[in-house]
Amino acid sequence: MSSPTVDRRRRHTLGDILHERTNFQFIQRSWRWGLLSGLLLVVSVASLGISGLNRSIDFTGGISRTVRVDGTAPPVEDVRDALRPLGQSGAKITLLADRTTGVESIVVQFDEVPPAERRAITAVLADFGQIVERTEVSATWGATVTEKALVALAVFFALIAAYLTFRFELKMAIAALAAVVHDIIITAGVYSVLGFEVAPSTVIAFLTILGFSLYDTVVVFDKVSENTPSVGAERGDTYSLMVNRSMNQVLMRSLNTSFVALLPVVSLIIVGTVLFGATTIQTFALALLVGLAIGAYSSIFVATPLLAKMKESEPRYRALRERSEGQRARGDVDVLAPPGGTSAVDQDAAPGAGKPAPRPSGAVAPRPRQQRRKRRR
Repeated sequence: MSSPTVDRRRRHTLGDILHERTNFQFIQRSWRWGLLSGLLLVVSVASLGISGLNRSIDFTGGISRTVRVDGTAPPVEDVRDALRPLGQSGAKITLLADRTTGVESIVVQFDEVPPAERRAITAVLADFGQIVERTEVSATWGATVTEKALVALAVFFALIAAYLTFRFELKMAIAALAAVVHDIIITAGVYSVLGFEVAPSTVIAFLTILGFSLYDTVVVFDKVSENTPSVGAERGDTYSLMVNRSMNQVLMRSLNTSFVALLPVVSLIIVGTVLFGATTIQTFALALLVGLAIGAYSSIFVATPLLAKMKESEPRYRALRERSEGQRARGDVDVLAPPGGTSAVDQDAAPGAGKPAPRPSGAVAPRPRQQRRKRRR
């Protein structure tokens, strides 16, 4: 009697996810994730090309004055009107409020100006309150900070490529770095679309989230590398199916890692920024939140499908795929059968299905028990 066919299209329960009994079709439906990632990349690149990034004076150079206001801070337009006669109508003005003390502040950033004009601007701002912080960054220093940030990213890429190539293989390193570039562009696009300020702390957050993204990718790749020797052991198996099995096997681990990493970041934003008004950590926390979410997505839906696509271009795995497609076209392999399992179609399509197995050549057929008893008598 043949075993019943298992329908892989049934809805998974929470128990299936917790006990790693899932069979989500990550690779089979990778075109969906490709469309989503492509759309996000197009929007990000377009925003970066049109609006650019809102870089802090640490990157661009300039002057910043922080004014502590006695009472309620004046509207931004009032401050801008006061600076307009000095030629600073385009200055960047930000209102800050410390919710723990109730003190409000005005942060004004403007380009480098001669000392006389700087003193005049400072005097105008002093009319709104007490100047508690003065920051001056030269354009040369800003260019140096930008260069060092790019060098840090380049070194990061080189070290990760070398490690992944040594630990796994070159194609896994390429897939992982492609996912990292995907994360950088989309995270930068989110900052560009929403107008978040990019400060040195944002670069630190970028390096942190890229490390997390690679960690999640390495977890998946390690399972793929472990299961690679089993490719082709079952009829109809392919490299993509093996990758899909591997992703389902580590899905709960990836979800746990992402959830545990996102919890403190969300609490940092809600408690630190929203409740207590600690705006100094806002840029760092926002970069972590966006990056961690994008990194968890890319390790499953970008890096691994890309790896499967590259590996199946190799002659061995391409032949396995062509043989599997031929078997499925003939109905020898059930599309709905669980990976590594035997379906009703497999059993029915096997030669001699439902019949006794043929005897080896030269074997004597066993006689019925009644005939043997008669001969003894």
